[in-house]
Amino acid sequence: MAICTVAQLKQQLNLTDDLGTADDELLQRKLAAAQNHVERLIGYKIEETYGGTDQLEIPPALIEGVLQLAAHWYENREASTVGVQGFALPFGVLDIVADYRSWSFDG
Repeated sequence: MAICTVAQLKQQLNLTDDLGTADDELLQRKLAAAQNHVERLIGYKIEETYGGTDQLEIPPALIEGVLQLAAHWYENREASTVGVQGFALPFGVLDIVADYRSWSFDG
C-alpha cells in the first residue's frame, strides 16, 4: 500500500485541476516505484514499521522522499540526458533515506 496519494503527488508537481485524471495511472505507478525504491534503500517496508497500531506515524521526511522521487521520475522520464547535467535522484532524497536506513553487518 502506498504511503502517499496521487493527490499529494499532483500537489508536489503543482499540477492544476485541468489535467483531470488523465495521468493518474502513470502517477500511481511512479508513486509505487518510488516507495519501492526508498524501501529497498532503507532496508525495510515503511508500512510494516510505521503508521500501524502501536507504531509511530510515518515520518514526514519519508513521505517527502517518496514524493520527491516520484515527481522526479514523472518529470524526467528518460534514463539519460544529453547536453545538461543529470542526477540519479533529486537532491536530498539520499539524505532523507540515510536517516531511516536499517544498518546491519554480517561478520
